[in-house]
Amino acid sequence: TVAVHLKAQFPSMAATFAAALADSDPKVQNSAVKALGGLLSYLADEKEVECFAALVPPVLNVAEGCRKRGDADAVSAVLDVLYDLAYSPSPAVSVHMVPAVKFCLACVQDSDLEMGVRDTAALVIATTAEAKPKTFGKDEGLLSSVLEALFNLIENSRESAAGALFESNPAWKEDMAEDGEYDADDEDGDSPTETSMAQGTLDMLACELPKKYVFQPIMSRCVGRLTSPHPHHRKAGVACLGVAAEGCAEPLREHLPELMPHVFAAAGDADAQVRECACFALGQISEHCQPEILGYSSQILPIVFALLDDTTVAVQATSCYVLEMFCERLEPEGVRPLLDPLVRKLAAMLESTTKRSVQEMAVAALAATAVAAEEEFAPYVGGVASLMTKLMALNEERMHTLRGRALECMGHMAIAVGRETFRPYFSETMRCACEGLTIDSTDLHEFAYAVFANLAKVMGEEFSPVLGELVPHLVKVVGEDEGGIEAQEKEAQAGHFGALDDSDEEDEAGHYVLNVRTALLEAKKGAITALGEMAAHTGASYVPHLEETMTVLAHAANNWHPLVKSAVAEALPSMVVPSVAANHGGEISWEKGDVGGANPMSAHTQAVVQAVLAELTALMKDDDKDTVGKACEGVQSVVELCGPHALVPVASECLANVYALLTRTAACQTGVGGVGEDGLPFGEIPDDDDDDHDTMLTSVCDLVGSFGRVMGPHFVQYLPQFLPPVCAYAKTSRPPGDRSMAVGCLGELAQELGGEGIRDHWSGVFLPAALAGLADPDDNVRRNAAFCAGVCCEGLGETAAPQYPQLLQAISPLFSIDAARGDAAAAAVDNAAAAVSRMIMASPGNVPMPQVLPVMLKALPLKSDQTENETVYRCLLGLLQMNQPDAVANKAEMRRIFAEATAEGSRVDDDLKEKLKLALPALA
Repeated sequence: TVAVHLKAQFPSMAATFAAALADSDPKVQNSAVKALGGLLSYLADEKEVECFAALVPPVLNVAEGCRKRGDADAVSAVLDVLYDLAYSPSPAVSVHMVPAVKFCLACVQDSDLEMGVRDTAALVIATTAEAKPKTFGKDEGLLSSVLEALFNLIENSRESAAGALFESNPAWKEDMAEDGEYDADDEDGDSPTETSMAQGTLDMLACELPKKYVFQPIMSRCVGRLTSPHPHHRKAGVACLGVAAEGCAEPLREHLPELMPHVFAAAGDADAQVRECACFALGQISEHCQPEILGYSSQILPIVFALLDDTTVAVQATSCYVLEMFCERLEPEGVRPLLDPLVRKLAAMLESTTKRSVQEMAVAALAATAVAAEEEFAPYVGGVASLMTKLMALNEERMHTLRGRALECMGHMAIAVGRETFRPYFSETMRCACEGLTIDSTDLHEFAYAVFANLAKVMGEEFSPVLGELVPHLVKVVGEDEGGIEAQEKEAQAGHFGALDDSDEEDEAGHYVLNVRTALLEAKKGAITALGEMAAHTGASYVPHLEETMTVLAHAANNWHPLVKSAVAEALPSMVVPSVAANHGGEISWEKGDVGGANPMSAHTQAVVQAVLAELTALMKDDDKDTVGKACEGVQSVVELCGPHALVPVASECLANVYALLTRTAACQTGVGGVGEDGLPFGEIPDDDDDDHDTMLTSVCDLVGSFGRVMGPHFVQYLPQFLPPVCAYAKTSRPPGDRSMAVGCLGELAQELGGEGIRDHWSGVFLPAALAGLADPDDNVRRNAAFCAGVCCEGLGETAAPQYPQLLQAISPLFSIDAARGDAAAAAVDNAAAAVSRMIMASPGNVPMPQVLPVMLKALPLKSDQTENETVYRCLLGLLQMNQPDAVANKAEMRRIFAEATAEGSRVDDDLKEKLKLALPALA
């Protein structure tokens, strides 16, 4: 390009531009901005941008003058440049971040500018937060001014602040228009609004900025407004709490006790918009603060139940959304008290309302209620199926989403009640789903693929007869082209947080954009998921379809879009299952670490496994974190199913990938924009001060534990390499999620490698990590530390005995935790009991039984972590068989524990219950 050949002239060009930007004639200034802008955009990722970086302030001065004059085209041109510069790795550019953001904020707040221009300015602010999260977050003044402006925009707008939830839903807009809350004839109906713009920006800030910088400033503003006497303040407060729930989920979980009373109060507010936004916030918190929010079921469900009768359509629909989000993870006992009235209420709403948005949300809420109730939903299946059958017959185009929701509800009911109860409705549901594939509606197709996935999971082999028809269709969908590079058309690029507008009419020729059919991307993802579930659950019947499925998945693994790649990573492990079913009776028998013996896999299974692991190992190097996490989970799934012989061909590459991820040097971790020609990453590199837990790393650490499980003693040689980066996440400076993850990983390694495997690292790594974890303020960390201490003692035997006094002293405070505080608290107590049980069994003579046993018995039976039942009761039964004096002295307490553990409704497994029942007479 011309710019390459002009490098030698850059210094003199910079001087020319500087003079032009300082010219008194606005036309000269604008021409300079236009020319310089194109050059800056081109050089944004290049070192040469530094030649012109000093011109950013005068460009902003010119742009500010244009804004005041109302020159929207010139302002848009500058915003385009600032967007490109946001990702620039050059410190010479980054130094101008604050004035650039302040200019954008002035545009966002300028009601005289077109909404499209203001929305672009908001996008530049959000992009800057994504590209420079620590620099942005550390500037308290800048962050404060941006947050205050966003809150003010939401509170001063008359629009529904919960509308972001439904803004892409035509039914919602139609119903709001009928109620006079939305202008259906507005030509700019799909354009951004002040509220959607502010919420989109706030969402990005909450997601991208480190929580130590952004959480308190957002929450203090939310709480301050929630206690205001003015309804528009309360609306903004509770709406912004809902918007920030996803990005700030981790710290929000810890602060639910202080925040939930404000949300409950807002749900009963006299103002309809406040109630609507409270529902929105409840839904967001229910979606992103699992499982902690489930502890509020006795308060949330009655509130939402009452709001279903609200006179405002928006509140009714949003209440259904809360039910959908909340009930998805609820256990049957949580929904049981309100199950009957809830189902009846939702069914009645469905039949009585003419509002399509309420109908759609009511169907979704019914589906989620079924999932929560599980088998207890069986009495309602017939009635609900009858309602859904009517909706699944709707043919009018505007009703397609409602029809799809009904189909989705049938799939969720099937998951809830199981094969036997759902069988009478299987063929009709399949007929309706397949009929939807003949209609030209991507939405209907997507719903159909989801129901295929669910019904394959429920019906298993009974789903096999339709494979011959469905698999080729799904394979074709996955192989379709969902977009490409096309010449840019000059048209309004409107929409919530829309694309940057190219305001240069003369540049139309030669500009290209990526034109993507996003609906097809979603459908493609659904088709991949359906193929995965069919392969996983139809057994050997799927073997004839493996080749065509593997071919299309291998192609899709190279798709440009993370949505598709992530779905592929999730589906690939399922391709191994049909071969294992056909050639090994559904299970491969393998020995930990045995690579010298005969390969237990058939030739066919070996070939499928190699193909699958090759794709997954490649996806572990992807630049998308979700894809990488799914790939790690996929590798774990395959090697744990097929054993060490499956891992051998890819072991070196897998270990290298995992090490890169643990040390945060992988492609998905080295900055927003990848790596430049100089080898330095674009954007900012996370360091030990970066306080956000990365869920992808949990999958990575789980895979490390899996290496121990499969490789056994062969993995011990890698411990000196892997333990330091794992332990780095256990530092007190790291967030609770990281600390819990790291200590849990150490526990898994100790359990899988045994005493011989960890002996050399006991005093230097495992013991200090367990002791630090037991003293941690977070219940999940303490839970994992107790498990780690217990399995270490179990494996090391007498080697760990000298540390028993120190360990018992550290474990003791866990028995004082109030188990009623939540699942994490209860699990911490349970794991403390299991740790003491393991210590007793490993070296009974080193445990002061008179002091320890009564404390442990008082904590039993286990309340949350039922996986530790075997350990705890094996210990107690062993003590009784030995006639251990302290066990005999505590017979009455033992009798209570055994009676509760064997009572109806106990979650102790049946085999263990029988052993306890046999022991009960001796305790009389």
